[in-house]
Amino acid sequence: LDALLELQEIKKDIKILWPEGESLKILKEYDLSALNISVKNSNNWFELSGTIQIDETRIITLQQLLSKPANSKFIELDNGEFIALTEQLKQKIEGLAGFAFSDNEKTKIHNINANFADELLSDMKGFKSNKKWKEQVKKAANAINLSPALPTTMQAELRPYQLDGFNWLSRLSHWGVGACLADDMGLGKTIQALAIILERAKNGPQLVIAPASVCLNWIAESAKFAPTLNTSFFGTGDRKENLKNLKPFDLVLCTYGLLMSEEKNISKINWTTTVLDEAQSIKNFKAKRTQAAFNLQSDFRLITTGTPVENHLSELWTLFTFLNPGFLGTQSEFAAKFAKPIEQDDDLSAKKALKKMIKPFILRRLKTEVLEDLPEKTEINLSIEMSEEELAFYEALRRNSVDNIENLKEEKGAGAIHLQILAELTKLRRACCHSSLVSKDVNIESSKLQNFIRIVEDLKENKHKALVFSQFTGHLDIIRKVCDERKISYQYLDGSTPTKKRQDLVDKFQAGEGDIFLISLKAGGTGLNLTAADFVIHMDPWWNPAVEDQASDRAHRIGQQRPVTVYRFVTKNTVEERIIALHKKKRALADSLLDGTDVTGKMSAEDLLDLLK
Repeated sequence: LDALLELQEIKKDIKILWPEGESLKILKEYDLSALNISVKNSNNWFELSGTIQIDETRIITLQQLLSKPANSKFIELDNGEFIALTEQLKQKIEGLAGFAFSDNEKTKIHNINANFADELLSDMKGFKSNKKWKEQVKKAANAINLSPALPTTMQAELRPYQLDGFNWLSRLSHWGVGACLADDMGLGKTIQALAIILERAKNGPQLVIAPASVCLNWIAESAKFAPTLNTSFFGTGDRKENLKNLKPFDLVLCTYGLLMSEEKNISKINWTTTVLDEAQSIKNFKAKRTQAAFNLQSDFRLITTGTPVENHLSELWTLFTFLNPGFLGTQSEFAAKFAKPIEQDDDLSAKKALKKMIKPFILRRLKTEVLEDLPEKTEINLSIEMSEEELAFYEALRRNSVDNIENLKEEKGAGAIHLQILAELTKLRRACCHSSLVSKDVNIESSKLQNFIRIVEDLKENKHKALVFSQFTGHLDIIRKVCDERKISYQYLDGSTPTKKRQDLVDKFQAGEGDIFLISLKAGGTGLNLTAADFVIHMDPWWNPAVEDQASDRAHRIGQQRPVTVYRFVTKNTVEERIIALHKKKRALADSLLDGTDVTGKMSAEDLLDLLK
């Protein structure tokens, strides 16, 4: 088709070898002036309609233009006839396709995207907008050009990047859209959030939802940096009564657990600002806590998280459905337009379009970019070799797992055994740590534990402190016994540790009590400031590297003065090595899509089966 288009420009007779009976004809090349687009309102959306007139009886609709193959400038009509688009018109169409949801009946864009679409279409003579469209464009422009001032009552000197973060949050709040503050762990997301809370405090009461372990940190930091706020923890006394008579400058802290149980009362209030801290907590769309968060009424919504998406792209859709409902379309529209093309086909055009669409609403800075004074972090994977006895036990367990899964596949089919595969993989991961975690009747000496003792005693002798993470509390119990025997002092925290006691444990460790801090990954991977440690030990690799990074950055954060070393124990020739290999794939997609945020493809049953082999 490109060749024919070029040949048509030559005004001389041309001889071409051509298949007999084949008909192929390019009617005309159309430019910007040929396309007419009009806009009409539809709740929080704009519906766009448009046409190119081919002849008296034929038109090409905007839907047809948007559904053309990516990077093609030709539209097929019928009987071997085509029209061509100029490069300029082709780029306009592909730009619009990036954030428009189109089917055979209509093309729609969210009202938030009106200003981006206007930048794209405003120089087209055939583009006709309406009053609401122009209002949306003006609203966005006013917010973008705003020059915010940090509240004078803020009792902190913000670093330059933190001030930039506040300015960005202030502009989005004036625009009336939600924001995702996704800075790297340890860069002070809480203090930036407190700054915007202070700016908006005069407008009415505000709400922060956070994990129990993080609420205490919010109370401490609001008292220190924003003393004019009336900060209270929603959890004691008459809860219903506590929500009455809320007024400006009131800041209410609430756990995700209480959000679910008190949803009816909390959702009645129109909050000036709602912050979801560690917002990956609502990544599962079907979870009760997520639905409770969706039901909150708020003028401005902010989420803070170091890992915007932990496992797959549908989590990104869930976060944005809280922030800006409808912005990424319905679940099925998002899956068809973005998730499936990116996760299954590594579609670069879909990836580029999604990245461009969400970029204005996500702020992501890495420590390496903004903290010149933060000490170096070194990561070391320690390859642990099993003893012959351990290896025989592991191999027998692995073969038994494979047999169990094969039998289940025949019985139920490959698609129905996802959870069973995960259960078998968990057994193998436990066996890599200690045989007794799989069977109480087996107690083989653990090579991993021997290496741990060697390293910790060396650290103690050289006056270093370490954070020790494991997903298995049973593994931490084994380590505790060994520490007691060898007189290695420690603090200990897992999911059963009461909220009030957590901060006390942190304060003790920061004050020098304890050679190591034993922490279950899920309970203590977020919200803790443990800069007294300059070593981090991961006893067992987790599926998602971003979760490990977040845990490591309990030590590698603002306030750390010494270089930090992270040891990751990986048992040789086991499922742990395969998990580490997965990390590389996850980080590659994350870097390409969200400049460091964690977005990964969902693992199928077949992917999980490969880990057993």
